[in-house]
Amino acid sequence: MDDKFSPKEKLYRAVYPPNHPGMYWKRDGSLSSAAFADPKGLSVERGYHRENEEIIANMRKNFVGCIVSIKVEDCNETQAIVKYLPTKNNQYHSEIHGGEDKLLLDKRQRVYLAQKAQKEYMVVE
Repeated sequence: MDDKFSPKEKLYRAVYPPNHPGMYWKRDGSLSSAAFADPKGLSVERGYHRENEEIIANMRKNFVGCIVSIKVEDCNETQAIVKYLPTKNNQYHSEIHGGEDKLLLDKRQRVYLAQKAQKEYMVVE
Protein backbone atom coordinates (compact mmCIF):
# COMPACT_ATOMS: atom_id res chain seq x y z
CA MET A 1 0.00 0.00 0.00
CA ASP A 2 1.31 3.46 -0.81
CA ASP A 3 0.77 6.96 0.52
CA LYS A 4 -1.08 8.18 -2.58
CA PHE A 5 -4.77 8.92 -2.13
CA SER A 6 -7.29 9.07 -4.93
CA PRO A 7 -9.63 12.10 -4.64
CA LYS A 8 -12.62 9.71 -4.59
CA GLU A 9 -11.14 7.45 -1.89
CA LYS A 10 -13.29 7.29 1.23
CA LEU A 11 -11.92 7.89 4.71
CA TYR A 12 -13.88 6.30 7.57
CA ARG A 13 -14.25 7.54 11.14
CA ALA A 14 -15.96 5.98 14.14
CA VAL A 15 -18.13 8.39 16.14
CA TYR A 16 -19.94 7.70 19.39
CA PRO A 17 -23.65 7.08 18.74
CA PRO A 18 -26.23 9.86 19.17
CA ASN A 19 -27.42 8.46 22.50
CA HIS A 20 -23.91 8.63 24.01
CA PRO A 21 -23.34 11.62 26.27
CA GLY A 22 -21.38 14.18 24.34
CA MET A 23 -21.56 16.61 21.51
CA TYR A 24 -20.93 14.64 18.34
CA TRP A 25 -24.49 14.79 16.98
CA LYS A 26 -26.93 17.65 16.63
CA ARG A 27 -30.59 17.38 17.62
CA ASP A 28 -31.59 17.13 13.96
CA GLY A 29 -29.47 13.97 13.60
CA SER A 30 -26.67 15.60 11.65
CA LEU A 31 -23.05 15.24 12.63
CA SER A 32 -21.46 17.96 14.74
CA SER A 33 -18.12 19.48 13.76
CA ALA A 34 -16.84 18.28 17.16
CA ALA A 35 -16.58 14.79 15.66
CA PHE A 36 -13.66 16.10 13.58
CA ALA A 37 -11.69 17.74 16.39
CA ASP A 38 -8.55 15.99 17.60
CA PRO A 39 -5.44 17.93 18.62
CA LYS A 40 -3.27 14.91 17.81
CA GLY A 41 -4.51 14.60 14.23
CA LEU A 42 -7.85 13.13 13.19
CA SER A 43 -7.61 9.33 12.97
CA VAL A 44 -9.39 7.72 10.05
CA GLU A 45 -9.30 4.43 8.18
CA ARG A 46 -8.67 4.64 4.47
CA GLY A 47 -10.85 2.68 2.10
CA TYR A 48 -8.09 1.67 -0.32
CA HIS A 49 -10.13 -0.30 -2.86
CA ARG A 50 -12.12 -2.24 -0.24
CA GLU A 51 -15.89 -2.61 -0.08
CA ASN A 52 -17.87 -0.66 2.54
CA GLU A 53 -19.06 -3.88 4.18
CA GLU A 54 -15.51 -5.14 4.75
CA ILE A 55 -14.34 -1.84 6.18
CA ILE A 56 -17.31 -1.49 8.51
CA ALA A 57 -17.00 -5.09 9.74
CA ASN A 58 -13.31 -4.56 10.54
CA MET A 59 -13.89 -1.24 12.27
CA ARG A 60 -16.72 -2.63 14.40
CA LYS A 61 -14.25 -5.12 15.90
CA ASN A 62 -12.30 -2.25 17.47
CA PHE A 63 -14.63 0.74 17.71
CA VAL A 64 -17.94 1.51 19.36
CA GLY A 65 -20.52 3.70 17.71
CA CYS A 66 -21.43 4.93 14.29
CA ILE A 67 -19.19 5.03 11.25
CA VAL A 68 -19.12 7.97 8.87
CA SER A 69 -17.08 8.61 5.77
CA ILE A 70 -15.73 11.57 3.86
CA LYS A 71 -13.81 11.63 0.61
CA VAL A 72 -10.23 12.72 0.14
CA GLU A 73 -11.51 15.37 -2.28
CA ASP A 74 -13.53 16.87 0.60
CA CYS A 75 -10.32 17.22 2.59
CA ASN A 76 -8.54 18.72 -0.42
CA GLU A 77 -11.36 21.21 -0.90
CA THR A 78 -10.79 22.61 2.57
CA GLN A 79 -6.96 22.44 2.40
CA ALA A 80 -6.77 19.66 5.00
CA ILE A 81 -3.87 17.23 4.58
CA VAL A 82 -4.47 13.46 4.44
CA LYS A 83 -1.50 11.38 5.62
CA TYR A 84 -1.06 7.64 5.41
CA LEU A 85 0.22 6.64 8.86
CA PRO A 86 -0.16 2.87 9.33
CA THR A 87 0.22 1.39 12.80
CA LYS A 88 1.37 -2.08 13.77
CA ASN A 89 -2.28 -3.02 14.38
CA ASN A 90 -3.86 -1.24 11.41
CA GLN A 91 -2.27 -1.02 7.98
CA TYR A 92 -5.11 1.31 6.82
CA HIS A 93 -4.73 3.91 9.57
CA SER A 94 -4.41 7.44 8.28
CA GLU A 95 -4.84 10.94 9.70
CA ILE A 96 -6.31 14.20 8.55
CA HIS A 97 -4.34 17.28 9.60
CA GLY A 98 -5.29 20.93 9.47
CA GLY A 99 -2.19 21.74 7.43
CA GLU A 100 1.42 20.79 6.90
CA ASP A 101 2.43 22.30 10.25
CA LYS A 102 -0.74 21.84 12.30
CA LEU A 103 -2.49 18.69 13.44
CA LEU A 104 -5.84 20.11 14.57
CA LEU A 105 -8.37 20.96 11.89
CA ASP A 106 -9.60 24.53 12.24
CA LYS A 107 -13.29 25.29 12.82
CA ARG A 108 -13.96 26.01 9.13
CA GLN A 109 -12.44 22.68 8.09
CA ARG A 110 -14.35 20.75 10.77
CA VAL A 111 -17.68 22.31 9.82
CA TYR A 112 -17.10 21.60 6.13
CA LEU A 113 -16.16 17.96 6.70
CA ALA A 114 -19.12 17.42 9.06
CA GLN A 115 -21.43 18.69 6.33
CA LYS A 116 -19.84 16.37 3.75
CA ALA A 117 -19.84 13.27 5.99
CA GLN A 118 -21.94 10.31 4.93
CA LYS A 119 -23.44 7.92 7.47
CA GLU A 120 -22.13 4.44 6.64
CA TYR A 121 -23.22 2.53 9.74
CA MET A 122 -25.56 3.71 12.46
CA VAL A 123 -26.02 2.05 15.82
CA VAL A 124 -29.66 1.07 16.28
CA GLU A 125 -30.91 0.81 19.85
